[in-house]
Amino acid sequence: MAPARSSHRFRHSMLSLFVALATLVAAARAQLSPTFYASSCPAALVTIKTAVRAAVLLDRRTAGSLLRLHFHDCFVQGCDASVLLDDTGNFTGEKGAGPNAGSLRGFGVVDTIKSLLEALCPRTVSCADILAVAARDSVVALGGPSWTVPLGRRDSTTASLSLANSDLPSPASSLSTLLAAFARKGLSNTDMVALSGAHTMGQAQCPNYRARIYNDTDIDAAFAASLRAGCPATGGGGGGAPLDVSTPNAFDNAYYGNLVAQRGLLHSDQELFNGGSTDGLVRSYAASPARFSSDFAAAMVRMGGIGVLTGSSGQVRHNCRRVN
Repeated sequence: MAPARSSHRFRHSMLSLFVALATLVAAARAQLSPTFYASSCPAALVTIKTAVRAAVLLDRRTAGSLLRLHFHDCFVQGCDASVLLDDTGNFTGEKGAGPNAGSLRGFGVVDTIKSLLEALCPRTVSCADILAVAARDSVVALGGPSWTVPLGRRDSTTASLSLANSDLPSPASSLSTLLAAFARKGLSNTDMVALSGAHTMGQAQCPNYRARIYNDTDIDAAFAASLRAGCPATGGGGGGAPLDVSTPNAFDNAYYGNLVAQRGLLHSDQELFNGGSTDGLVRSYAASPARFSSDFAAAMVRMGGIGVLTGSSGQVRHNCRRVN
């Protein structure tokens, strides 16, 4: 009976931890307000939207890049724009972490937005809020759902290379690893599956899916073969491929249909539909664009409340790449 009691205690402890983290996230989110800049910078939201639309028109990949920046920010010491800080002689940022190095894009777009906002409303709109709004506007620019973004985040004066290396899930993650990583941030299993739908946009580089197309068995044979020509089994190099092979330039629910057809690009993608506890939700999102859009929008608001700095905590950076 001892193993059964131990297993029960473990599940109870994990549930208690999730509830506690979810409560903390909700409390932090409650300090934010959609009208935070209504008086101090009334043109903030339209300025961000216009800049994002222009950037996405020039390069549609930018939408996925800006959404990914927000995710990589929030999962490392909270949604505080720490991901934007450059390395200096006496400061180490997060850009050199394994999940970020050579793959994060969109910094120039954020710089442009910040410059515009500094001209309009100096020292008012935080870089963390820019990331949150730009992520929403990127989704909308490719035909996805909109949502109201709570505002009032402040920017960190610190970053964490070690947390960036430990807290961001890898492309080789198992389902249990993914669920645990999101639970540690106060996000539910439904949030995890819905937020993974962000992979309806963007690309991945060959090293991130090489093992999947040569070694995994839960992959459509023709799909794997089509990717091998551009991603050699050994050696460096190799190109990239869209995370959503069906509709790479649109935000929709095709990602989930790909998973059902065993055409997920990353090992971690296919783990969502591989005989585990999330199979049913994947099928539901594949069948219902409306349910996916609703759950994704709600999950983005919850993710945007992770570990936020408000009030007098942190600062509003003048330049998103460095501390004031």
